[in-house]
Amino acid sequence: MRKLSVRAVQKLTCKKRDAWWTVLLVDPVATRMLCWLARFRFVTPNRVTWAALFVGLGSAGLFLRGDRMSLIIGAALYHLSFILDCIDGKLARLKGNGSVFGGWLDYVFDRIRVLFCALALMGGQYLRTHEAYFLLAALVVVFLDMLRYVDALQIYKMRMSMRTKIEKVTAERKAAEAQAEAQAAAEQAAQFEQTQRLLRARQAQQGRQAQQTHQAQQAHPAPQQAQAAAGAEPKVVFMEDLLRENPGIEADVLKQHSGTGEVVDLHAQFRGRFPWYTRVRQALLRSRIRPHLISGIEFQMFIFIVGPLIGQILWTTAVSAVLLGLFELVIMYKFWLSTRDFTRVMDELAPAPQTVGTVADHLFAGRHRGRVPAAAVPPADVEERFPAPQPYEDPGFHPYPQPEPEPYRQPQPGYAYVSPLGSHAPTDHQATQPIPVQVVQRVEQPWTEGDGRLR
Repeated sequence: MRKLSVRAVQKLTCKKRDAWWTVLLVDPVATRMLCWLARFRFVTPNRVTWAALFVGLGSAGLFLRGDRMSLIIGAALYHLSFILDCIDGKLARLKGNGSVFGGWLDYVFDRIRVLFCALALMGGQYLRTHEAYFLLAALVVVFLDMLRYVDALQIYKMRMSMRTKIEKVTAERKAAEAQAEAQAAAEQAAQFEQTQRLLRARQAQQGRQAQQTHQAQQAHPAPQQAQAAAGAEPKVVFMEDLLRENPGIEADVLKQHSGTGEVVDLHAQFRGRFPWYTRVRQALLRSRIRPHLISGIEFQMFIFIVGPLIGQILWTTAVSAVLLGLFELVIMYKFWLSTRDFTRVMDELAPAPQTVGTVADHLFAGRHRGRVPAAAVPPADVEERFPAPQPYEDPGFHPYPQPEPEPYRQPQPGYAYVSPLGSHAPTDHQATQPIPVQVVQRVEQPWTEGDGRLR
């Protein structure tokens, strides 16, 4: 197999922007190792991922011993494990044989390696010094590593969700505008046809049909051509994509010369509050270094490589944890400003109704429904979103009837008021109902059968 060009392989496999530790200390070694490993067909990205895991577990075993020489060798093995972890992705991009399962395997093995190395490094130091701070440091390392990657995945998911919603609302608005234009074009076509019929009738009488028909066609273009011209709608373009493709150009310049229609900027507030961020970002991206200087990669490298090499594991862990926490807070703050930009863009595309943040009146249960003012009628859109429950679903849907005492009425003939104490007329404070009383007379007369019993 012919020798691969290191520069060509680096241009093809290296990311456009990456962590500064990867750019400066990993890519120069990983690219040259990749040129050698790519010659062998049995070397696949998944096998390199497995090799990275085993080398990382070997470094964890040396960390557990805890002596000076074991820590130095363990730090070197951990760096080699990270180089192999970068080679698997580069090899997949070089040969085009990457897979979804390989990406998942790489992510899971990274978390396993960090977990075992953290427990082994801190546990080995605890066994030698019996200081409980090392156990607490192990928990901090594992927690921050998990928090960093879970937070990154969730923020990425929410960003994609915001972009999808903007694209959907923009497409719906353009479809409504196209439908309105099509309807206007249809009305114009009908008016045009009616005018043509009148012109043809008049031209048939005057003998000038051909000339005036040609003039009318020039004055009123065909509706199909107007619809074809109106159908070419530009797609939505996001400023972060333009900045990623053109890292050395200002955002305002890209927005003016994009030539692609609408440009949505979800980081406008952050750049407005921190104008120096753009200059720093451009300076770093010239060397392929991303502005996120303390990420999960640097956090791991400082704890598992720098700390064991200089012999200051606790101090290195504490400083790395503080720096990672600060950068995570900055990322959360930037994401919060991005959500505000998203709300502004959505309000411009599809203004929210005035009833947002309110609860429909018919959703309240109990007798207090009757206390709602009559003017507070639920809007139509809220009624559609929250339909009124059926009576059998909500027993309190109808207010309970209020009992009211009936006025005293004179007894009708054949009725009498009966109480446990006997028949008497009710007093003013009593509200009893008349009960019909049937007068029964006792008649002593034997039965016809002659059994002697009286009836």
